[in-house]
Amino acid sequence: MENYQAWAEEVLEKVKEKMVWVSEKNKDIIPYTTDANGNYDDRSSEEKEWNHDDGLNWWTNGFWGGIMWLLYQDTQEEKYAQIARVSEQKMEKCFESYFGLHHDVGFMFLPTAVADYRLTGHEDSKRIAMHAANLLAGRFNPVGKFIRAWNQVPGSDTRGWAIIDCMFNICLLYWASEESADPRFRQIAMMHADTVMENFIRPDGSVCHIVEFDPETGVMVKSHGGQGYAEGSSWTRGQGWALYGFANSYTHTGKQEYLDTAKKVAHYCIANIPENGIIPVDFRQPTQPAWEDSCGACIIAGGLLEVAKHVPELEKEMYIRAAVKILKAIAETRADFTKDCDAIVQNCTGAYHDSRHHFTMVYADYYFIEALYKLTGTGILLW
Repeated sequence: MENYQAWAEEVLEKVKEKMVWVSEKNKDIIPYTTDANGNYDDRSSEEKEWNHDDGLNWWTNGFWGGIMWLLYQDTQEEKYAQIARVSEQKMEKCFESYFGLHHDVGFMFLPTAVADYRLTGHEDSKRIAMHAANLLAGRFNPVGKFIRAWNQVPGSDTRGWAIIDCMFNICLLYWASEESADPRFRQIAMMHADTVMENFIRPDGSVCHIVEFDPETGVMVKSHGGQGYAEGSSWTRGQGWALYGFANSYTHTGKQEYLDTAKKVAHYCIANIPENGIIPVDFRQPTQPAWEDSCGACIIAGGLLEVAKHVPELEKEMYIRAAVKILKAIAETRADFTKDCDAIVQNCTGAYHDSRHHFTMVYADYYFIEALYKLTGTGILLW
């Protein structure tokens, strides 16, 4: 098997060199994206602090701290732990407002509070993370056996909505169960995963983004196109959430069906990776406009590498080679290692039909860096 470690270490040196100044410049904020001048915004600024849409409750607010914990694992430099805790401490205020929090507390507190506790034993981080886990468990619909997505969306009845993204959030429940020895958290996570396996994953390995259930009976009503091209299409970031998410569920439970599902989604992704390795917003989108999502690309790559950990030696190369193809395309053509932009990964897209495309997202950087560390074998899985 080809050794990709040297290549990953070379790219990580560029990452670490950039993050020295990027982390210092942004040590007191929680960034999401960059402005026209390449500077990070701040989702924790006072004018946004209690905004339920894009303030402290913004769902990606855990990833900046997550990047810091990835760097801390590698370098053991205390400054990265200190910067990571800024996000953790600021986001704890979200519990006071309550109404802005929803299913994404996993994304918010796994790479911050849980990572802190796992890596340093910081007891207060355990308290914060357990609070978040209880909020997530409280969103479980026991009739439909799913975790409700979002809160009420104006103009839509979202009481029965579940989304593929939550396959990552349930890792918070696995952690809570492991930490507390209380099986309820794991049981909720697994029932949700089983519902997703049955209702979201199509026979060919493509994935639905949103599935609507009747909140009173639990019966499936329909699927929604969500952030992809259309209903029945294949939103690539959703493919990544499913692929990586089911691999994580297998890691935590050992349930073979979860690994089989992750592999099924992985095979669909591998069959649809373009020759140049650049991942579109949706695998079934029209040829033009050729919108890309580098963020979805990095998540898929990370998922492929996670699956590779759990398969026989003869299978590993297929998953690793596909992941490296994606990561090399990012590193060589979609990464900015200069001082012109605070972010590294370029050309991300939130949703196919959004008016804005090809911008930066902090969680693209997180998954890019995490995938590189997977290749070098550095650090623990934060999920």
